[in-house]
Amino acid sequence: MSGIRLGADSFSTYEEGIKKEWVVGNGLGGYASSTIIGAGTRTYHGLLVAAPENSSGRFVLLSSLDEEISLNEEIYRLATHKYPDTISPTGFNYLSKFILAPFPLWVYQPGVFTVKKKIFTVHGNNTTCILYDLRSRREGALLRIFPLVNSRNFHYTTHSGDLSFSQKADSTGVKLESSNGFAFSLSSNLQYHSDPVWYYNFEYDTEKQRGCNFQEDSFNPGYFENKLKLGTSRFFIAASTHDISSLTLEQVEELYTREVYRQNLLAFNSRLTEPFALKLLRAADSFVVKNPSSGENTVIAGYHWYDDWGRDTMISLPGLLLIPHRFEEARSILKNFSIHCRKGLIPNTFQALGGEPVYNTVDASLWFIHTLSRYFAYTKDLLFISDVWDTVDSIIDNYRKGTDFGIGMDPDYLIRQGPQLTWMDAKIGELAVTPRAGKACEINALWYNALKITSNLGNLLGKDISSYETLAAGVSLNFENVFWNPETNCLFDLVFQDEAGNQVKDPAIRPNQIFAVTLPYTMLSPDKEKAIVDRVEKDLLTPFGLRTLSSDHPSYVGHYYGDAVTRDTAYHNGTVWPWLLGAYVKAYRKVHNYSKQSLEDMRDLLQGFDMHLETAGVGTISEVFDGDYPYSPGGCISQAWSVAEIFRAYVEDVLGIKP
Repeated sequence: MSGIRLGADSFSTYEEGIKKEWVVGNGLGGYASSTIIGAGTRTYHGLLVAAPENSSGRFVLLSSLDEEISLNEEIYRLATHKYPDTISPTGFNYLSKFILAPFPLWVYQPGVFTVKKKIFTVHGNNTTCILYDLRSRREGALLRIFPLVNSRNFHYTTHSGDLSFSQKADSTGVKLESSNGFAFSLSSNLQYHSDPVWYYNFEYDTEKQRGCNFQEDSFNPGYFENKLKLGTSRFFIAASTHDISSLTLEQVEELYTREVYRQNLLAFNSRLTEPFALKLLRAADSFVVKNPSSGENTVIAGYHWYDDWGRDTMISLPGLLLIPHRFEEARSILKNFSIHCRKGLIPNTFQALGGEPVYNTVDASLWFIHTLSRYFAYTKDLLFISDVWDTVDSIIDNYRKGTDFGIGMDPDYLIRQGPQLTWMDAKIGELAVTPRAGKACEINALWYNALKITSNLGNLLGKDISSYETLAAGVSLNFENVFWNPETNCLFDLVFQDEAGNQVKDPAIRPNQIFAVTLPYTMLSPDKEKAIVDRVEKDLLTPFGLRTLSSDHPSYVGHYYGDAVTRDTAYHNGTVWPWLLGAYVKAYRKVHNYSKQSLEDMRDLLQGFDMHLETAGVGTISEVFDGDYPYSPGGCISQAWSVAEIFRAYVEDVLGIKP
């Protein structure tokens, strides 16, 4: 599969090195992650961030490994850490290459030594392995590796007085048990020596910039050691929540081979060969996980901190699972969300990865029906459609009659909802930044699309579809009259009643209207669809997605940066979201009659992300970008629907590979 290679110019300084991060998922929602120079800049960084069975959430267990090579009076330290007012050690000065193909590989060249270091996770297991290939051109050198460990939820920080560790050690490793109840093991073919000590006052630069807790202590239980022979030596260190005391170098190498094979098999099964598409395929894999407690398939919305979200899962599923032909997992995820449907509502999120579902969303259920239709388009699995039909019918019935959170159909057949239920749901304390209570344009586009899909699928199942067709006709009759804004030649974003009962139409230019063009079933004339795409292109399009608000609007914020309040204010008021580009590409090609020029325009637009794959989250796509030039990336370094929709649009709408 296509790889990414970065040279020393990418990390010539500490400040440059920490701008680029990497993350490797383990198929359970856990992961290994850091910056490419090994300096932790987030509470979320760690080499073993586990999603333990029967524990909701994810936990940092192994923070880092500090390697040093000593020869006579010289000591080469490969680690990089930030402390108050200092960076020590500065091992990135020895780093010559960083390669991601498919897992991270570092090449260090300290003195007469060459160190190649690979990190990978074992899929479906809370285990991280680190392989060292160390070449020495001198005899008598000594290698020591110091593990820095923790035992905390990845949202928080720890200080030495908060935790204690007991350890059971032998020559091959150590089993650690923390005072807060977590047990994990370190194993190696290096000799282990117990020598407990705390390291104090690490600083996490990104958390400091985000206005979060940014100082932490880490525990070092001891060190692994071995003398280096002349020539090449191979070592490993593994960290796991399982017993790995008997693990050998040969077994670790076999595990690595299996993981590479699994990645290559994904590429083979997808039948894709185009290099950019294969890079996106690799990025997509990390989001598809099994809940460690229930064993149910689900989708992590983003790394590092997101859990499984219904809306994100439904929007992401075609790119993550249908295009790669992972149909069994797609079916499992759709079934799982169907089972948890309540009063016609698909869960908004399962808090803390496996916690109880929360239902405060108006669009997840409508996206569920859309995604179910895409699943059927790829698989023709009518038996599964029959299996979840009651859920589909329940969604339509509850939206028609009215359900929780003020969601329901008005006499004009259009859907209205309470505040903070659409995807624009940022909140500062109890204040919704973009409340959007009322009738939202994309919700009613999704409602019509869902009704038509339900009618068509119902017809295949031999159901009485007359009620769905009646509802769809009512929506179509009123949608344009309610939402079309002749002054801007596009859609009002929101229609609502003020406190006096007067109807108010919000003319803010937002990207939500693009779905009235791009969904399979739409209601507007070709001229009006073209006008919407032209407006979105003029006011909202950037190289990395669509702005969430026109820069002409007084509430526009061009930079997503700073503390939580500042970021949340910008989140849906100008910040660029890559996932929206998937809908834009489909709409653009449609209104330009699928011309050759529109194909080339959209190919160039999407391939612009190839350069982004070498910045921010290396090999993946960020959650958001600034609305203003130079469109700096922000938010999560790896976001499911960012990757999924760029991938889907590139394969379906540019390469033309679709059902």
